[in-house]
Amino acid sequence: MDLSLSTETIGDRTIVRVGGEIDVYTAPKLREQLVELVNDGNFHLVVDMEGVDFLDSTGLGVLVGGLKRVRAHEGSLRLVCNQERILKIFRITGLTKVFPIHSSVEEAVAATD
Repeated sequence: MDLSLSTETIGDRTIVRVGGEIDVYTAPKLREQLVELVNDGNFHLVVDMEGVDFLDSTGLGVLVGGLKRVRAHEGSLRLVCNQERILKIFRITGLTKVFPIHSSVEEAVAATD
């Protein structure tokens, strides 16, 4: 399976909608997108993972790297995920303490944490 990416802006938030699998083969595509957004001055990102079927450690590394990039500009990176199998990966790795995880894009955009 491949990775699909699309972006849109809501207020000062940039939504990155991700679909498919985030793995060792597709993660560089997501990394490029996040780097490009930050380089273009988008420091408040919401990564919508509702369409993600699979996530491996490479994908987690890309998300952590994206978080470090936006934090360097006093920005934020929030995740939207309501799939138990993906949420379990964040819980097991302890990344639920690192990423604000929301159940909808609307909730993530409205959040002020």
